[in-house]
Amino acid sequence: MDKNSEGLSPATPPRSGQEWVRTLALYRTPNALRSWFELAVTIGPFIALWALAWWSLSYSYWAAFAISMINGAFLLRLFCIQHDCGHGAFFNSRSLSDWTGRVLGVLTLTPYDVWRRTHSIHHGASGNLDRRGIGDVYTMTVAEYAALSPMGKLQYRMYRNPVVLFGLAPGYLFLLQNRLPFGLMNSVKYWISAMATNAASIVALGIILYFGGLAPILLVFLPSTLLAATAGMWLFYVQHQFEDTHWDVEEDWQVHDAALQGSSHYVMPSVLQWLSANIGIHHVHHIYARIPFYRLPEVLRDHKELAEGNRMTIGESFRNARLKLWDEKTKQLISFSQVRTLER
Repeated sequence: MDKNSEGLSPATPPRSGQEWVRTLALYRTPNALRSWFELAVTIGPFIALWALAWWSLSYSYWAAFAISMINGAFLLRLFCIQHDCGHGAFFNSRSLSDWTGRVLGVLTLTPYDVWRRTHSIHHGASGNLDRRGIGDVYTMTVAEYAALSPMGKLQYRMYRNPVVLFGLAPGYLFLLQNRLPFGLMNSVKYWISAMATNAASIVALGIILYFGGLAPILLVFLPSTLLAATAGMWLFYVQHQFEDTHWDVEEDWQVHDAALQGSSHYVMPSVLQWLSANIGIHHVHHIYARIPFYRLPEVLRDHKELAEGNRMTIGESFRNARLKLWDEKTKQLISFSQVRTLER
C-alpha cells in the first residue's frame, strides 16, 4: 500500500500513539549518503565560520563576535545531529552513530554517553508525574505548589523564571553541569564519558589559548556556545510546555499516547527548521525516535493528521512560556496568575 493511502479521512477516529508506532516504523531507515551530506554541510560551515571569526579578531572584535553568533546556529545543528546519533537514527551502524556522537559531544560540551542515557530516561518517562526529574524541565502540579512553604514557592518561581531558564541555566548546564555525570554518578562508564569529553575539550581550548590567547575563547568560543545552548534550551522547553500538553500518574500513563499528546509540533520558518534539524516536529520524534531528522518532513507530508496535530507557532510559544504548573483537575498547564484566580 502507498504510504499516502494510509492518511486518515475526517470520519476516521484518531489513531492512538501505539497505532502510529507501526506506521512510523516505515520511516526509520537512514540513508547513509544523506546522513554524511547533512553532517558535512553542518560541520563544514561551522569550522569555516570559526576560522573566519578567529581571523577577524585581527581587524575587529565586533566582527568576530557577530560571526561567532551566526556560528552558534551551526553548533545548535551539530547538537541536533548528535541527538539523532543518540537515538541510533543517523547511521545504520550503531557504533558509527555512537562515535560520531562522541566526537560532536566535544564540540557541544556534552558527554555523549551521559546525555544519551539521561535523554533516554526523558523519552521513557515524558509526561509521567511519578517519574519527573531527569532530562526534563521540572514541572510541579498545582497541588504540589500549594503545599509548599513561602520559601519553596519562591524557589520554584525563580527556577521557572525566564531569566533563569533561558539566561542563566543554559550556560550553567553546558559549561558546568555537563562536566560531571549528574544522575549517573555511580557508574564508571558515565564517569569515563564525562572525563574523556572534559579532557578533549580542555586540550582543544588549550591549543586555542596557546595560539590565540584569550580573545578567541571570549569572543568566538563563548558567544557561539552560549547562543546554541540558549536556543537549545528554548527548543527543549517549548516541545513539552504548552497548555494542552499531557501529564498523568503512573497507573494512567501510556508512553506512546504521552508522546503523541504531550509533544508539540513547533512550526518555524524553513531556515530555522533547517538549522534546528526539524526538531520542532517533536511529536513524531517522540512517538518514533529512530526516524532520522531529515525524514520527519516526509512523515508530515504523508500523514495530514500529524501535520496538523499539536501545532505551535513562534508567537504561541512565547505566550506558552507563562505557563508553569500542571492542573490535574482541568488537565492543562496553567500560569501562576491562573492559580491565584483559582485560589480566590
